Amino acid sequence: MIDRRTFSATLIAGVATSLFVRSTKAQAQPAVSARNVVLVHGAYADGSCWSEVIGRLQPAGLNATAVQNPLTSLADDVAATRRILALQDGPTVLVGHSWAGTVISEAGVDPKVSALVYVAARAPDAGEDYTALAAKFPTPPASAGLVKSGGFAQLSEEAFLRDFAGDIEAAKARILYAVQGRISDTLFSGRTTNAAWRSKPSWYAISTEDRTISPALERFMADRMKAKTIEVKASHLSLISHPQEITDLILDAAGHSG
Repeated sequence: MIDRRTFSATLIAGVATSLFVRSTKAQAQPAVSARNVVLVHGAYADGSCWSEVIGRLQPAGLNATAVQNPLTSLADDVAATRRILALQDGPTVLVGHSWAGTVISEAGVDPKVSALVYVAARAPDAGEDYTALAAKFPTPPASAGLVKSGGFAQLSEEAFLRDFAGDIEAAKARILYAVQGRISDTLFSGRTTNAAWRSKPSWYAISTEDRTISPALERFMADRMKAKTIEVKASHLSLISHPQEITDLILDAAGHSG
C-alpha cells in the first residue's frame, strides 16, 4: 500500500517522464523530406536578408519563400507567416532568424511544418517572458543602440554596423541598414501560446560572435530544445555572412543533405 502523497508524487513524476521521452523522440526523428522552405526575417531586417540563402536553396531543388513581416506585433507577424504557409503544397521547413524565432515557435505548430530551423534566434517556451530569460545572460551591446520615434524603433547606424552586421563589408552593411525594418515599440512584449520546438524536430545555428543576442543564451535555447546545432563564427547576420553554412543546415532539416 502507498499513501496518497506518495501516489501523487509518483504519478506526477511519471507524467513528466512521459513528456520528456516524447519530446526527446520528436527531436530524434529523422528529417522528413520537404521541398518547401519558408524563411522568416527578424527585427531590423526585411525579407531580402534571405537572398543569399534563397540563391542556394533554389538550385538544390527547393521552393523557397521569404515572409515580409510587418514587425508591428507578434500576432501580425504570425499571421503573415501563416499566410505563406497556407500556400505551400506539402511538408515545409520553417526557418526563423533573430526575433522570428518567436514567430516560428508560435506558427510552427501548423501541420505542414515538418521541421524548424533557428538562426541566431529567440526560442521562447509557451508563455515565457523572453526578456526575463535574456536578463539571466550577458547583455548584448546592440541593445544600447535602439533609436525610438513615433512608436517605432530602429538600430542606429553605428550599432547596426558594429553590433548587428559586424562581419559584413561596410558598404553592404550600410545598404542593409538603409532597408532595415522598423519595429513597433511593443513588438517584443508579445508572448507565444505555443512552443512548436517541443513537438517538431529542430535545428539551430549559433553565431559565436553575436552582439545582438548573447551566444550563451543561444546555446541555452538550442540545448533546451534538443536541436541539432552548429556554431558559426559570425555576427548576428550569419545568414548573410555565412550563407552556405545556413543553407546546409536548412537542407539537412529538409532531408536533402548528404
